[in-house]
Amino acid sequence: MGFFDSEIVQQEAKSIFDDYQSLTRLGGDYGKFDREGKVLFIEQMEAMMERYRVFMKRFELSDDFMAKLTVEQMNTQLGQFGLTPLQMFEQMNKTLERMKQELEKQP
Repeated sequence: MGFFDSEIVQQEAKSIFDDYQSLTRLGGDYGKFDREGKVLFIEQMEAMMERYRVFMKRFELSDDFMAKLTVEQMNTQLGQFGLTPLQMFEQMNKTLERMKQELEKQP
């Protein structure tokens, strides 16, 4: 069975994509959130990013041709922005850390 033939893989991919889309839309109103809403948003983003990081690691460790092709495509796309997957995750984590620091400064 190929990597993408797995129903579990398909469900997790859809779940991560749907969660990311929802959080991205929600993030547009981040400035309007109260403190608790901001904390919850950051926590949800962190959890989603961890799920995505683990999911992508599965791709990297797979021997499946399509999984390897997906990793290569992601590397190429990120490379166009001068990033590696590791740098992308680090940048997103830094952004979330800055958001947390801003919250700590607020009364």
